[in-house]
Amino acid sequence: MNADEAEIRALIKTWLDATKAGDSETVLGLMTEDVVFLVPGQHPFGKDVFRKASEEQHRSSMQFEGRSEILELKIMDDWAYMITKLSVTANQPDRPPTTRAGYTLTILRKESGKWLLARDANLLSEVRENHNR
Repeated sequence: MNADEAEIRALIKTWLDATKAGDSETVLGLMTEDVVFLVPGQHPFGKDVFRKASEEQHRSSMQFEGRSEILELKIMDDWAYMITKLSVTANQPDRPPTTRAGYTLTILRKESGKWLLARDANLLSEVRENHNR
C-alpha cells in the first residue's frame, strides 16, 4: 500500500470515528470547499447543507455508527475515486435504531498535499429487519 492509499484509508477511518463521536468539525475538515453530495430523493448539496444537517442531528441527540469497506480504490495523480460498501446506523433517544446500507462512489482530490472528499454519490437505502428468520 502506498502513502496516498494509506492516507485515503485513514481519511475514511477518521470520518467514521468523528461521525460516531459527533465531531462534525473534523468531518467538515475532510471535505473540499466545493464538495457535492448526491443522495436519493434530494437535490445535490454542498458543505453548508451538510453542516446544517449535522447541527440538527447534534441537537436531536442522534448518534451514528458506521462501517465502510473499500471495494475499489484508484489513484490518478491528485484525484482518486473509490467504491465502498457502507452501512450506517442512526440511534436517537426514544426511537428504534435505523440502518441504511448500500454502495457509494466517492471522488477525492488532493489539495495542499492532503486528500479531501470532493464528490460523493450515496446509494444507501433503509435496511428492514427480516422477522421471518
